[in-house]
Amino acid sequence: MLRNIISRRAFHAATRLQIAKPAADAVPIDRTASPNGHIQGKPVKNFYIDEETNEVVIRVQPLNREGESIDQLRKRLVYQSRKRGILETDLLLSRFAKKHLDTLNKEQLEEYDKLLDELDWDIYYWATKNFEITPLPERWENSEVLKILQEDAKNKEKEILRMPALD
Repeated sequence: MLRNIISRRAFHAATRLQIAKPAADAVPIDRTASPNGHIQGKPVKNFYIDEETNEVVIRVQPLNREGESIDQLRKRLVYQSRKRGILETDLLLSRFAKKHLDTLNKEQLEEYDKLLDELDWDIYYWATKNFEITPLPERWENSEVLKILQEDAKNKEKEILRMPALD
């Protein structure tokens, strides 16, 4: 039994060592075809090349959801607010969604939907008004929804932040 466990662990350790990440310059990049190009022979759309690191950055375009009812929109936004991938942003957005999504009108919900298309750390720094790290783009300077989120992020009541319960 013990020998079996040890050999399984040794196998898993060995298989992990066999996986190697290619070097950044080992991946051929077709720089002449923008915004379409090829990485490792496969077509790629919606990318740009970071001038400082010389790495390819792929930006996935948000889905176009036509005919979505306002109730479906609210439910999807609640889900997307909770499942961000970064705990800090999860906490801010899930609490915001629980508190405000039922009272926002359709235009505000669509604005919030577009905000959720941004990167998690950008949303976090904008919500906490930490513009030295991530400057606020012009498109969000007059955002009603972002102003409400920023006010919530101040946490004036000094609550211990927890994810709200699902209803």
